Amino acid sequence: MDLSTIEAGVACRRTQILLVDDDEVSCIAIGRILREAGFGVTSAHGFQTALKVLETEQPVDLLVTDIVMRAGVNGIALSRMARLRRRNLKVVYVTGYDVPGAEREALGPILRKPVDGALLVRKVEQALAAA
Repeated sequence: MDLSTIEAGVACRRTQILLVDDDEVSCIAIGRILREAGFGVTSAHGFQTALKVLETEQPVDLLVTDIVMRAGVNGIALSRMARLRRRNLKVVYVTGYDVPGAEREALGPILRKPVDGALLVRKVEQALAAA
């Protein structure tokens, strides 16, 4: 294998998204939107599973997380914990609730559920392009 083949392989690696949502229906719907847009998606149904993924060598370029989750840590706290493990991790939030102070605390854009697919893809692309 020559260097050009290696470089082509690196350039072709799909963007990898870690999707965290404790609602299975939302997780499936959002995951489908992202996969159809060409992103690689790993789904986690809670913050503990998400943190386990982030502690591995698995590539993760962006975190898409629900803000309000039933058990344990909310998505904003999760994103802060995730950034301790992956310093430059980009984040996009989704929520079905009004969360007082969320805009002030969030590390990225917040989208309302049900999520508009085109808007989600656009916000993900913008987050990935940001320095």
